[in-house]
Amino acid sequence: MIAPILEQIEAEHGDRLAVAKLNGDDHPEVVARYGVMGFPTMNLYRDGEVVRQIVGAKSKRALLADLDGQF
Repeated sequence: MIAPILEQIEAEHGDRLAVAKLNGDDHPEVVARYGVMGFPTMNLYRDGEVVRQIVGAKSKRALLADLDGQF
């Protein structure tokens, strides 16, 4: 559901960010490491550290508003 929106954002802002997807069901150790409580969960990393975690499906506009100034 959120994948097409993330692909659009990456296409428009790929010079400043990269999008990577991970299936949490296939990687429960990663889910546990980052304290993911629900899907979808999007982590924004800077220099290898999580600087923001966004939980839940959102519109492109809402997601970009959440990311404003972050990349």
